[in-house]
Amino acid sequence: MPADRFDLAVVGAGILGLACALAAARRGKRVVVIDRDAQVNGASVRNFGFITVTGQARGEMWRRALRTREVWAEVAAEAGLTILHRGLMMTARRPEAVEVLEAFLETEMAEGCRLLDAEDVRRSQPELATAGLLAALWSPHELRVESREAIPRLAAWLAARHGVTFRWGAAVLGVETSKVITARGAIEADAIAVCPGDDLATLFPEPIAAAEVTRCKLQMLRLADPGFRLSAGVMSDLGLVRYAGYAALPQAQDLRARLAREQAAQLEHGVHLIVVQSADGSLVVGDSHHYSPTPDPFGREAVDRLILDEFAAVFGRPPPPVLERWTGTYASAGDRTVLLEAPLPGVRLAMVTTGAGASIGFALGEDVVAELFGELVS
Repeated sequence: MPADRFDLAVVGAGILGLACALAAARRGKRVVVIDRDAQVNGASVRNFGFITVTGQARGEMWRRALRTREVWAEVAAEAGLTILHRGLMMTARRPEAVEVLEAFLETEMAEGCRLLDAEDVRRSQPELATAGLLAALWSPHELRVESREAIPRLAAWLAARHGVTFRWGAAVLGVETSKVITARGAIEADAIAVCPGDDLATLFPEPIAAAEVTRCKLQMLRLADPGFRLSAGVMSDLGLVRYAGYAALPQAQDLRARLAREQAAQLEHGVHLIVVQSADGSLVVGDSHHYSPTPDPFGREAVDRLILDEFAAVFGRPPPPVLERWTGTYASAGDRTVLLEAPLPGVRLAMVTTGAGASIGFALGEDVVAELFGELVS
């Protein structure tokens, strides 16, 4: 690999790295993206492809989700990415869950959302079980793409439309100001964005350790076509104590206490329900959360069963046959949603530390690039 000169070098071709590349390319910068793998293979393709706005943590996280949703819509139109469905149906089977939704509707984050009763839900999404259903929050903001297809297509579009250079299969050994050292040679760049995903040890491990970043393992499944079509993504009561936009509300305390009595196993394994649909009709369903610096690679049937039990409760029917099972890992840092550090002049270390890369990545990429080139100008 020859020594080249770019305006921006991005280390990591996951969604955050691609977001940085897009933000810089839109500024007219010459960009290179470097990744040790032959293709994107991490959390960016092992997820729901569900760009979630409603329920994200109040403040900067929520604002970044709104902006990221806008960029996804722009990119989908330009790059030919398919939006498979839109919106979110957050179902509530307990009075305490309804109280959380009613409180959420009083916040600024609920703009465009509305509370549906069981009959409204039956008319709009009849596949959901209405027996025991009390209400549902409808949000129009969410988008769903097929990550395993959209992320590679996004990379190809960045190369073809914006002239972004990709150096696949090039392990980065070190980063200095204005230089990325790879196993295949050095690359020079005025600015460098290091987006390591959940690699906590290779580049700048000290600020990562100082932020107490660990890794989260999740389990996910793909189910056969159930014979119906979802008009939106679906979540349940468990999500109301998982997503900070709801969970931080005082009303969520009573719901959490009831869930601890009734679904202790789901809480123990970090299970909450997300169901989205693919173009072939199959359903992507998950997920669970287990934390460790080095999570084991093994999925457990008992955890999958907890996820599928919640599916059955929400849809009022046994789940369709399982077509695929997989695990994924992402960086996690407790209540911290983002790690953004400047370990060297002209260098930014950027990580999404809450498993929401698809939901906030484009906005964070814009922030990273604005910081880097603002620093160079000043």
